[in-house]
Amino acid sequence: MQLSDHEKRMLNGEMGEPVRKAMEILVALGESYDAKRMIEVRNVHLAGASIAVTGEAGVKFAENLYCQGGCFCTRTTSNPTALDSARWCELGISEEDAELQGRLTKALENLGAQITSTCTPYYVGNAPRLGEHVAWGESSAIVYVNSVLGARTNREGGPSGLAAALCGRVPECGFHLKENRYGQLLVNVTIPLRGVTDYGCLGYYTGTISSQDTPVFTGIPDTATSDELKALSAALASSGAVTMFHAVGVTPEAPDLEAAFGGNKPETVVEFGEQEKKMILKKLDKEESSNVDWVMLGCPHASVFELTDIAQTMAGKKINPDVTMWVGTSFQTKAIADRMGYTDIIEKAGGKVVCDTCPVLAQTRELAKKMGYRVLTTNSAKMAHYSPGQFGLKTHYGNIDKIIDAAVTGRWER
Repeated sequence: MQLSDHEKRMLNGEMGEPVRKAMEILVALGESYDAKRMIEVRNVHLAGASIAVTGEAGVKFAENLYCQGGCFCTRTTSNPTALDSARWCELGISEEDAELQGRLTKALENLGAQITSTCTPYYVGNAPRLGEHVAWGESSAIVYVNSVLGARTNREGGPSGLAAALCGRVPECGFHLKENRYGQLLVNVTIPLRGVTDYGCLGYYTGTISSQDTPVFTGIPDTATSDELKALSAALASSGAVTMFHAVGVTPEAPDLEAAFGGNKPETVVEFGEQEKKMILKKLDKEESSNVDWVMLGCPHASVFELTDIAQTMAGKKINPDVTMWVGTSFQTKAIADRMGYTDIIEKAGGKVVCDTCPVLAQTRELAKKMGYRVLTTNSAKMAHYSPGQFGLKTHYGNIDKIIDAAVTGRWER
């Protein structure tokens, strides 16, 4: 790779041992992808902020970086942790996990991260501009920032994200290059899409057939909300290894089909209609019984608009005493919900507005055993995908109205 004089000084250790280690990681990554040079980044979203991902070894690594003088040189936000920092004990999290998570969070804060503890950093102030090069982790956020915001990132893991934050550099390869951002797969949507559940079905279906290819959608209306596009992003990254998508007439790099495909013809053309939607609903709604014991909304983290809808749907209702309901969000968004009275409505109904974490990044299998949960009920295709294998819980999957009804009655009606 061709390194600038400044980058060579970083690699030679002239700017400290943490920077030297970080540049070694970035150079090795760049060489593995035949990158010709580094590019500057000033914006990082760190995926490795949960002890469920890092383990104790990762905590010690972050602590050692700080002790050696490490300091982030970019604007850096953090992903969810393994627990709600304010109510971890109430939710059944162990004191040992709380102590270890506290160490990791403090180490990242000392290094210079903004502790946002959310998988939707674009809702809490970290929204890069069109064409900006960034280094983001978290699968749904990666797809969203590439596709909906039009910034440029590859799929950064914990070590490469830390390295980018320390050096302000990433290799120029992958989705940082315009020629790699064009679509290969055309998906013609032939039915109306209503709400995040339908967008989750579309994303999940497309992810299963696209592998790493970039899909291009026609038929998505220009009225699609950020929450619906967020659900699409999360589902694409769950069932496949998708890094971005284009929605013609909706996302910024796809004003028309020609722009989305870079003048090329699609390699594959498929349709998403009623039959495909029913197939995915059946696949994600895995639990055959009507049992409902743990309801999870807010994956990825709920926006204030989603909290509004949840509160309005739950107003005047009471959740079944045998059902636990979590609504995941960021603590910044919860502050708005608190002021608007939405949190009070949800919690008076028996729900819990949970911040800083989500089941995907918590010790959920152990928690489920401890609390006696057997079935997860959700409107998130991502959560429904991970639940059976990662948590050991079968799933009910449906729209918000159906889920609230199930939480109130304690039964899932087909």
